[in-house]
Amino acid sequence: MFITFEGIDGSGKSTQSRMLADHLIRAGRDVILTREPGGSPGAEEIRRLLVEGDPDRWSAETELLLFTAARRDHVERKIQPALAAGQTVISDRFADSTRVYQGAARGDLRAKVDLLHREMIGLEPDLTYIIDMDAKAALGRGKARLSGEDRFEDMGLSFQEQLRAGFHALASSAPRCTLIDGTGSAEDVHARVIAHFEAHHGG
Repeated sequence: MFITFEGIDGSGKSTQSRMLADHLIRAGRDVILTREPGGSPGAEEIRRLLVEGDPDRWSAETELLLFTAARRDHVERKIQPALAAGQTVISDRFADSTRVYQGAARGDLRAKVDLLHREMIGLEPDLTYIIDMDAKAALGRGKARLSGEDRFEDMGLSFQEQLRAGFHALASSAPRCTLIDGTGSAEDVHARVIAHFEAHHGG
């Protein structure tokens, strides 16, 4: 099974990815936890180009090509081998982020995003959780991390609000996507994820 977590910057999806992975491992599943951009050595090198530096470092079109290159390497070297071996793969972000960030919020590139995905990736998750929360609160949380990977946070609140709207639109159009209320503690959000997962996918 291939499960992804999506959401705006600072929404808590990385924490929720880890918590679901830990839960499934305790339940006896063989789980691989990974992330995008990154997840494989080559893709991690591309990650630094994308998430560090000035907000104007790349155009939306260049970002799309870099993200697609990183994703192709990630799928070839990590995701597909793990799925073929019968493992459950949980990824902190996947193609839906590109659909929303570069396909909608950074430019009207959705047709190009879909074409590149179809030709170069050709893989969709079985299940996607979109962690939803107020853009201003999420941006404050993201900036407080001081990770140095804040290029997209530096694009400002209006950009994060566009992203949130994009994820809402995605959730309404893709049956595999479920919006999860991201307010409250990490344990509160995890309980919502687990309640949905156990109701729909057998725990």
